[in-house]
Amino acid sequence: MNILLLDGGKEFGHSHGELNHTLHKKAKEVLTALGHNVKETVIDAGYDVEAEIEKFLWMDAVIWQMPGWWMHEPWTVKKYIDEVLTSGHGKLYHSDGRHRVNPTEGYGTGGLLQGKKHMLSLTWNAPIEAFTREGDFFEGKGVDAVYMPFPQTQRVHRFDPSADILM
Repeated sequence: MNILLLDGGKEFGHSHGELNHTLHKKAKEVLTALGHNVKETVIDAGYDVEAEIEKFLWMDAVIWQMPGWWMHEPWTVKKYIDEVLTSGHGKLYHSDGRHRVNPTEGYGTGGLLQGKKHMLSLTWNAPIEAFTREGDFFEGKGVDAVYMPFPQTQRVHRFDPSADILM
């Protein structure tokens, strides 16, 4: 399988991104040892947008490794998404999926990456109970609900929704 590893670890303030960088390196080591073809990008180290688009076309699955910052991905990951996925018009998606004949239907179906899979590997400075326990900070909604926009971004590009995996 062709796997794209995206390291969204970010050095900022008291955080040096070391946990996410370590998990990224371990994933690369294990997946390579299992015989997978692996390409990687350490987002904070910089990237070439066109090369990243080609990686999305090449891969069968992408693993996003990143911390949860203020209930979202780090700004560098958001910038990567905005630059790479938007620049992928015509290669990663052709439209938002709607048609002028019926503009209220089909939103989110214009992607060109059918069958691709994605996984989020997230680190948080919070126990799982903060997400899953009723009455706790995230009201028992779970990590999936907190990160709901992220898998939807993948689905706009027609990633396989049955393959949504959050860790």
